[in-house]
Amino acid sequence: MRGLYTLIIDSDEQDLCIGKLRLLHFNKGYYAYTGSARGRGGLLRVRRHIAVSRGENTARKWHIDYLLAAARPVRAVTSETDADMECEIAGEIGKAADAVPGFGCSDCGCVSHLHYAPARPNLERAVISAHMKYLGCASVQDI
Repeated sequence: MRGLYTLIIDSDEQDLCIGKLRLLHFNKGYYAYTGSARGRGGLLRVRRHIAVSRGENTARKWHIDYLLAAARPVRAVTSETDADMECEIAGEIGKAADAVPGFGCSDCGCVSHLHYAPARPNLERAVISAHMKYLGCASVQDI
């Protein structure tokens, strides 16, 4: 299954070195990271991210790997699709949450693919709404 996903991540306040982005400050609260899973393996990419967060995979390939090694993913919202709508979904979430500039978007022109909110409910609603608006479907799984 190919598609797009958004992870909801619970983070403590911390400073992390994120690859070429260098040292970033993360506030305590919730983050939504939107990614593409349209390549080889498809939505199995979400499993890889969970393995990174559990320390079962120590590879640091993408920006999100650095955050997941120090924070807890709590929910995954996925949509099966072949459409390239990752940037649109991230942009829509950015209307309801604060962007972490440059995070997860080194291969596009977006401000960010990671967004922050101090509380979980509004962020989750924004994520589900964005998936529904652009893809017409959203599967929600607790992690």
